[in-house]
Amino acid sequence: MTREEGVLVQGITGRQGRFWTERMVECGTRVVAGVSPGKGGTEVCGVPVYDSVSEAIKWHDIRVAVLFTPAKATKGAALESLMAGVKKLVLLAEGVPVQETMEILAEAREAGAQVLGPNTAGVAVPGEAMVGIIPAFIGEIFRRGEVGVVSRSGSLGTLVCMYVSQAGLGQSAFIGVGGDPVVGTTMREACTVLEEDERTRVVVLVGEIGGSQEEDAAEYVRRMRKPVVAVVVGREAPRGKRMGHAGAIVLGERGSAQAKMEALRAAGARVAEFPWEVGGMVREALRG
Repeated sequence: MTREEGVLVQGITGRQGRFWTERMVECGTRVVAGVSPGKGGTEVCGVPVYDSVSEAIKWHDIRVAVLFTPAKATKGAALESLMAGVKKLVLLAEGVPVQETMEILAEAREAGAQVLGPNTAGVAVPGEAMVGIIPAFIGEIFRRGEVGVVSRSGSLGTLVCMYVSQAGLGQSAFIGVGGDPVVGTTMREACTVLEEDERTRVVVLVGEIGGSQEEDAAEYVRRMRKPVVAVVVGREAPRGKRMGHAGAIVLGERGSAQAKMEALRAAGARVAEFPWEVGGMVREALRG
């Protein structure tokens, strides 16, 4: 994500859309247009609003669409952006039916587009731009630096970013991959992006119980040149019970915090027991 990329906000006239559009602009994001059917011709935070994505893209260079839409409207809104030629989508809604997510991802692959989410907090490059619902405008939490953070949870990822900043460091990027069982960009894919990012010297993975994203990422961590620090929450979660995110469920040993921590340690990552240990471990990784 760069400051130069034009961003479209779908659902910009809603309460959340309005609030976070203002925050994104505050973070340096170039929000060029918004879409809300029936609200075309109005403005939000000085951003022109259109009735459809196809209309907005006639007048603006749009590279990214962020969707402030309810779960039941996300599929239609995402397909509208893909059909209009938008190549990067950020899906914020939680609870999008898995079948509909799979349809979105299939259409995105066909169109050569990238999808972040659903159920993501978005992406941020402190001092550059933010797309989503990340408090990158708060200097005590997010600051420009050399630590790339990948997280399934927006709130936990933000907490870890705060500990990184309190250690006197900063973030090169924050990538919220999302907590749903099926997502467009995985933790492993986010690691590949940060491995090639010149600004990033250390990668931090913020995992949680359920699914296999952390284990899949661990396979790639083995080959990474950059040091990796990880923390996985949910060690005390009862098996078979969903905790928070749709993907956070443990069945037997599969998806447990302990299994994920062991896989990451075996791959060579430094694994913290608690989130507040991450800042110090990142400093050690940088010295090493």
